[in-house]
Formats: sequence, C-alpha cells, structure tokens
Amino acid sequence: MSPALRIIFAGTPNFAARHLHALLDSPHRLLAVYTQPDRPAGRGKKLQASPVKQLALDSNLPVYQPATLKTAAAQQQLRDLGADIMVVVAYGLLLPQAVLDIPPLGCINVHASLLPRWRGAAPIQRALEAGDRESGVTIMQMDAGLDTGAMLLKAACPIAADDTAANLEARLVEVGVPALLQALRQLAGGEAVGQAQDDSLSCYAGKISKQEAAIDWHRPAAQLDRQIRAFHPFPVCHTQIGNQRLRIHAARPVKLPHGETPGTLIKADAGGILVACGEHALSLSRLQLPGKKALPAAEVLNGYADLFSAGRVLT
Repeated sequence: MSPALRIIFAGTPNFAARHLHALLDSPHRLLAVYTQPDRPAGRGKKLQASPVKQLALDSNLPVYQPATLKTAAAQQQLRDLGADIMVVVAYGLLLPQAVLDIPPLGCINVHASLLPRWRGAAPIQRALEAGDRESGVTIMQMDAGLDTGAMLLKAACPIAADDTAANLEARLVEVGVPALLQALRQLAGGEAVGQAQDDSLSCYAGKISKQEAAIDWHRPAAQLDRQIRAFHPFPVCHTQIGNQRLRIHAARPVKLPHGETPGTLIKADAGGILVACGEHALSLSRLQLPGKKALPAAEVLNGYADLFSAGRVLT
C-alpha cells in the first residue's frame, strides 16, 4: 500500500471542488487549500466564495487566497506548510517556477483534455466548439509552460452529439477523480513515469469571452449547434430579435436546403423555431427573453407569437 501524502490543493470552480471532495475521502492528508480571491457575482455584485473555498471551509481546512504566488511572502507561506505535493485543478493563477520547486514531488495538474490536444483555460468548451469526438483528463507534472508538462496518466471520455459544456464537464469529473487518485498512488510509490508531450499536436484553448457568444447566422447550422452547446451554461449564445436580445439555451441543426437570408425565421410552431443559417437551418428549442426565465420554444411562442412571425430576420 502506498504511503499517504501531505497535499496542498489549489483550485477554484466546481470542477475543482469535485476533485477536492474526492481527496477528502482519500487516505491522503490535506494541509491547506488555495483558491482565487472572492469575486463579485449576481445582480447585487456581492463578493462570493468559490466552490472550492466553500467546500474547504465546510471541511475545516485552512484557506489561502493570495492575489499572486510570485511574491517571496506567498512562496514562504506555501513552503512552511511542508507538503509532499501540490494538486492543481482549474486554479486560475500562474505557478512560477519557484512554487513548482517547493514540494518534493512537485505540482501536478488535473487538466480537462487529452493533452496535448487543448492547452489553456477552456479545453472543454473548445473541444465541443471544434467538433471533437473525444475528450478526457490528463494528470500532468507541471512545468513553467502553459500545460506543457510531462503526462503521468490519461483517461478518455467520448463526446456525445448533444453534449453541452456542463454535462461533458460532469462526465470528465467521473474519469478525472480516479485518474488523480491513481496518479497519487503511483507518485507516492515511486512508480510514476512521465511522458513528454508532442508540441506539434497542441491547440490553444483560449478563455471564453462574452463577445464570442453572439450568433453569426451566416455560419453553417452544424457550427452554430456546437457553439451553443460549448457556451452553455456560460456565457450562453445570443441573437437580436427586433430590439431585444434573445438567449439560446438549446437548439439542434436541421438539414434543410433553403434560399433564405441567414437569420430568417422559416417557421415557428410547437416543434421549435426554425432559423435559416449560412448552410441548412437551426431549430431553437429553449429560449430566454430579457427579464424572463429560459423556457421551451413552445411556451415562448404562447406568449410572444407575434415576435416570431415567419420572415422576420434575426441579427
């Protein structure tokens, strides 16, 4: 049986919290948790703790929220904890080489992509947007580059045709947690073997911006379908209908040759709202008008049928 490790955990969103929860139930000893500083959220813009911080506090773990790990003080604080290893999952702060060198077993990262495919902040969304048929999790020994370290363990996960970022992330947790625990066992037992990445096979998974969520109806329906699924639940794709912003929570591509201007409403009924695209059409099935809840298309049409009259052009 491999010895228990003394672990510092660093992470911020729910994906990271799910991995922290697994470590809490493991034989390993968690010394402290690092997470991003509290951020304003919601309509009131009140400071909100990250999912990782909330779980850590509920579990009576010390929480550290430095704005940077580049200062000598922050590095000494981390060094004083005396960890064997640091586990990093979607932390959001750069770890300088001085920090990577502190734990005897270094720092490992749970990355939501089959490296070297997608390096960067949004591997789940970019895989969906690109139409990848497979994703996965890579446990990586961190170095000073952007997700360029040696790969310790990989676990694959198929991407379904109707996957959104939310449900793909949930399935990646299911493969990521056992992969992390296995990698820790191998590291504790001195059995881990790192494999170098092939840089020529990598793509950059840049952070998602709200500006990218605007729908361009001149694009093919298949591409728009992937964009909508990739950007759900955040930032949610949108279009303009008249002077109102219409958020599109769910849609599906329909193979339908047409001669309409892209963005034209071909029809709107209980089966959905069909919109002409640069190639084929998109059937909108779940929508949200300003100040309203997201609703099935049929319910939206019950109250706003005039807004969705055939021939109207979305922009």
